[in-house]
Amino acid sequence: VQLQASGGGLVQAGGSLRLSCATSARTSDIYAMGWFRQAPGKEREFVSAITLSAGRIYYGDSVRGRFTISKDNAKNTVHLQMNSLKPEDTAVYYCAARSPSDAGYYYNEETYPYWGQGTLVTVSS
Repeated sequence: VQLQASGGGLVQAGGSLRLSCATSARTSDIYAMGWFRQAPGKEREFVSAITLSAGRIYYGDSVRGRFTISKDNAKNTVHLQMNSLKPEDTAVYYCAARSPSDAGYYYNEETYPYWGQGTLVTVSS
């Protein structure tokens, strides 16, 4: 399973960015896709996840109400719309995926066996 993340960049505080994660895998091979982020000197943090079939959505506390995850099953792509960005949102954002056989909490990065390369988001104050 290959994941390709895109959409990172530099934005001022209060601005918006949209990240995308495309996969070449068949929809039947992927049960859920998620986003994690890692700021310099910090541990990787759960951002959001979505199940591809039922569309169940999960958010981390620090982004709930500002970020919106969505899916485009026809294009095997998941988007992360990030609004009201803050300097503390600065991080490398990673997309990840899990298969139907992967169990566990969606916020636990260890439940995602497939990872894309990171895309850097920088929010200036």
